[in-house]
Amino acid sequence: MDLSKIKLIVTDMDGTLLNSKHEVSSLFFDLFKRLKEHNIIFVAASGRPYYGMTSKLETIKNDIIIVAENGGLAIQNDNVLLSNPIKTENLRKIIAIVNSIDDAHPVFCTRHKAYVMSKSERLLELLSEYYHNYQVINSTSSIEEDVYKVALFHEESSEKYIYPSVKVLESDFKVKLSATHWVDISEIEANKGTAIKNIQKKYKITTKETLAFGDYNNDVEMFDNAYYSFAMENAHPVVKDIARFETSNNNNFGVEAILEQVLRDKMRQITN
Repeated sequence: MDLSKIKLIVTDMDGTLLNSKHEVSSLFFDLFKRLKEHNIIFVAASGRPYYGMTSKLETIKNDIIIVAENGGLAIQNDNVLLSNPIKTENLRKIIAIVNSIDDAHPVFCTRHKAYVMSKSERLLELLSEYYHNYQVINSTSSIEEDVYKVALFHEESSEKYIYPSVKVLESDFKVKLSATHWVDISEIEANKGTAIKNIQKKYKITTKETLAFGDYNNDVEMFDNAYYSFAMENAHPVVKDIARFETSNNNNFGVEAILEQVLRDKMRQITN
């Protein structure tokens, strides 16, 4: 496998670039500096909100493209490259179905804040990590900003207890298992794949020049636009089936190992 032609690298965050303690390694930041020297465009693509992603990547946020909310929002140097919020009438439809599901705790995700009506202790604990800028509300009528994603939380398993009830929405919306406890709902075009296609078009980069890392179902469309698609060792089985390649797990520097190979191949190309 020769990665010397790579011009665009895209990585998911949780379960991929972040370890199980939700940390980005110092090794990654060192490798990023070297990737930048080769003019490689780097994209962080996550189900996390924009403000949650920038807090993890503060030192390089002005040097990368951030694709937040599963592709609903893409920002580069504070410039919005893509914005695909949920239409008002569609949001009403989603809310009606969500309200009928037992033990589903919805989080309404906007660019600057998350809104939640649940007081689940487990959920509020997770919000401090994933959506630290959140507000508890009594009614969705309190939300005045565009909603990019409705994230549904279940304390045990979203795949088992929530997904079967929202699967009916798949013909009109993008419905994605994004983690063990989460199912995300957004506009059908709001996905990581659409965001990556826009970036590739902007910079005239092909799928053969694109490398992507992911671990969960919300990464699938992203892999469709990257020939060098890497599933993490800890990835969901669906993701492993779709990815062309596999790397080590997120606690064993799986992303960093491939980035090192990119740099080795780039240097070999130069010296040859």
